[in-house]
Amino acid sequence: MISLNSCMSSSVVGTIVRQMILLRHSQASKHAESNMYRFISTTARNDLFSTTSNSSLQPVQMAYSSYEYTKAPPPSDPKHLIVMHGMMGSRSNWNSLSKVLHTKTLWKVIAVDARNHGDSPHSPEHTYEHLVEDIRFLMDNLGIKKASFIGHSMGGRAMMMAALKYPQLVEKLVVVDISPIGTSPQLMTMGKYFNAMKSIRLQPNIPLSAARKSADQQLSATIDDKGLRDFLIMNLIEAGEGQYTWRINLDALANNFMSKISTFPKATNTFTGKTLFIGGTKSDYLKPEEEPDILKIFPSAEFAYVKDAGHLVHVERPAEFLSLTINFLLKEH
Repeated sequence: MISLNSCMSSSVVGTIVRQMILLRHSQASKHAESNMYRFISTTARNDLFSTTSNSSLQPVQMAYSSYEYTKAPPPSDPKHLIVMHGMMGSRSNWNSLSKVLHTKTLWKVIAVDARNHGDSPHSPEHTYEHLVEDIRFLMDNLGIKKASFIGHSMGGRAMMMAALKYPQLVEKLVVVDISPIGTSPQLMTMGKYFNAMKSIRLQPNIPLSAARKSADQQLSATIDDKGLRDFLIMNLIEAGEGQYTWRINLDALANNFMSKISTFPKATNTFTGKTLFIGGTKSDYLKPEEEPDILKIFPSAEFAYVKDAGHLVHVERPAEFLSLTINFLLKEH
């Protein structure tokens, strides 16, 4: 989950916003090539697809961005890396990081929009079980038999559950600042932000800049942090005919959050594959005292904590995050 708390600095949010703006420019062309990689972006259709697994859960076709090497012939056994963002975020948050991950590993990096986020379909269902089936469905459609996973917060829990349910699909797992054991008290303030966003009323037929300014003024009654408000308002988009809407499926997220997302389902099995948990020393989403219990579920797990980083480890300390992640992915175990 993107950190919705008073500790989120405006500089951190500014970094995220700049990445989102850069991605929009790159999406002007479906196929944008550079000297090092090919960037491919897809927008999913807003409908549901029947699952190809034995599960009765219906997956959605997630939108994704793919970073593919073009300077050399593809290897006979190509490696893939799938990245999922946190709540209220999108794949655009990972644009710059995905480029570096691809360039340094030469793996195909696929950053997704989780259901009810970004350009992916909206659905009333939003559980970790559904997110897992969405990942499996994406891999089936792209012909990927095995991949390494990176997930932040909500995305980290989705990737953990995918590894537990379908270990044969997972090469390595990187979990960013989230735990399968405890739940940060900060997470429980989400209801206030959902309600504040749902209560916003905007005049029709006004420019987007004016709509966002009005939304900011209304949110300020509940949310003091201007940087946080700016981040949330980036999800406000034009809906046609002078109307505005939230890009995220606010109703589905609010309806499912407390019962389905705020806590991790009880694990009944283990994932023995190589796993790296990366936390921030200023965050309480992943605590060192939880490590013994985490090792009962992920017995091969390693732990790293980035100094002076909060919940947005990968944004606040990108160099340290990338160094830890790339070394782990490329290390021969």
